Amino acid sequence: ALGAYSDPLGLHSKRAQRDLKAGKALAYTCYQMYARTTSGLAPEAVQFGKNDFQPRDNADYYLLRPETVESFFILHHLTGDPIYREWGWEIFQAVEEHCRTEAAYGGVQSVDSKDAEVEDRMESFFLAETLKYLYLLFDPGADMDI
Repeated sequence: ALGAYSDPLGLHSKRAQRDLKAGKALAYTCYQMYARTTSGLAPEAVQFGKNDFQPRDNADYYLLRPETVESFFILHHLTGDPIYREWGWEIFQAVEEHCRTEAAYGGVQSVDSKDAEVEDRMESFFLAETLKYLYLLFDPGADMDI
């Protein structure tokens, strides 16, 4: 998406439109990694098959990573499409429900369990990036030059 908006040939060039379409499709796949689990949280890694994907062996945990919500922020900022806010809100709600503790937030050991144990540690990138991008995604006054 960033490449499409900074393409030297302009946003409406064939290459930029191809890149924007690819960026939107990748963001949708990332959203599906969250939406298709019991908890609404994405596994650390997935294995793609012919028509679908599933969590990789020993990688069905969630570590509070920021990359998906960062992509939603960028795509919403560039396109104005409200779907990215809707997807971000779903992820935020899942994080609140499954990762919040009395003191902080922690990753979960299984995204396909509604009662997964929350880890007793919080990754530093959660506050520095994940929550930052969620905040910016919903801040109507976020005037940023991406």
